Amino acid sequence: MELLNTILALIVTLGILVTIHEYGHFWVARRCGVKVLRFSVGFGKPLFTWHDKQGTEYAIAMIPLGGYVAMLDEREGDVAPELLGQTFNRKPVMQRIAIVAAGPLVNLLFAVFVYWGMFVSGVEKVVPVIGEVTVDSIAEQAGLRPGSEIISIAGRETQSWDDINLVLARYIGESVSVPVVTQVAGQGLRQQHRLNLSNWTFDLEQQSPVSALGLTPWRPVFPAVIGRLVENEVAQQAGLKVEDEIVAVDRQPVVDWPEFVSIVQASPAQSLTLDVMRDGRLEVFEVTPGVKALDDGSQIGFIGAAVQTVQWPDDMLRKVQYGWLESVSKAFTKTWQMISLTLDSIWKMLEGILSVKNLSGPITIAKVAGASAASGIEAFASFLAYLSISLGILNLLPIPMLDGGHLLYYTAELFRGKPVSEKVQAIGLRIGMAMLFTLMGVAIFNDLMRL
Repeated sequence: MELLNTILALIVTLGILVTIHEYGHFWVARRCGVKVLRFSVGFGKPLFTWHDKQGTEYAIAMIPLGGYVAMLDEREGDVAPELLGQTFNRKPVMQRIAIVAAGPLVNLLFAVFVYWGMFVSGVEKVVPVIGEVTVDSIAEQAGLRPGSEIISIAGRETQSWDDINLVLARYIGESVSVPVVTQVAGQGLRQQHRLNLSNWTFDLEQQSPVSALGLTPWRPVFPAVIGRLVENEVAQQAGLKVEDEIVAVDRQPVVDWPEFVSIVQASPAQSLTLDVMRDGRLEVFEVTPGVKALDDGSQIGFIGAAVQTVQWPDDMLRKVQYGWLESVSKAFTKTWQMISLTLDSIWKMLEGILSVKNLSGPITIAKVAGASAASGIEAFASFLAYLSISLGILNLLPIPMLDGGHLLYYTAELFRGKPVSEKVQAIGLRIGMAMLFTLMGVAIFNDLMRL
């Protein structure tokens, strides 16, 4: 069932984003007088087709990993003389630029719309109060203390840990001193700090920017009670059930869920005796955690169980909500922040500051889509907006085969006064295909390694 939900979440996510992207091309093409032959969501054999009054065929195809808008074009075949005025290739270069750019730009505008809807309806966030500070960490050296709320970083207001991670991600690999303002929870006194990020680098696969500073967010106490089991994994096969409370491991008392997790992770392929409280009775189970290999060559154990959620205190949650007009400004600001972060990450990958291990393919997208959908409409909407921005930025990169590659050719044509030669475009196409297939290969390899 979990696999089915993940697949459905992927299809819905990509279906929405691809439809929006291709509709951008379609809408502007129609306004420029170009005849659209087919609007397809997905590739391969069509599952459903229908036609409109203008002769455009709409199709939903078998492979939901993309889509396309086929336009009348003399380069694709013979065109009847009476239809030459409706061909894409005969339109002025500025119209062709508008048609090609429309797809990615609509993806970016869609993200603005999603963020606007979230801000209008209200977004619930966890107040960024520090739980623990690691000894000798960057955070401790800056004077950050447990119980303090982080008010701003680098002059940007931080209303949640997500905001903090987004701000900090911009400084990976840089040698800067970043100002931080904190406030003791419940008190008005604010303190100034400076984070010394000298050549601050870490593996985003293993750590978040917050944890790399040596900070642990405040969390309520999570009793060692099982809230969810992964099908056919160690915990379920050993006979454990949802709502079981782990009270001891190898006769040593367990205080909370994080302590239980640390014991399991430290015991790959080692038999553990669990004392479990079930329906008021103490029962004993034997489990042998599975083994998961990390990128550094080390191994950790896992059993396929998740903690039962607990109620958060009201004072540790805040609802961020704005009016209809103010939400427009906030949505554009949020979208621009995500665009800047995406472009910065791409540049740092090219520089070698960020590892290509951070590239993700369809498997990771499917897992995140499924997890965000299961977490609620707010999490799914946020993921959808971010993925739409990523799709828009990716398609604007000046790589042949992508929209950005076509825009590069048309821009050159605009300045040269004549189209780029077919020979140059053919060479560019081969280079673009090699680049895209290489990137896709790396992304899928990373997906498989994460499994």
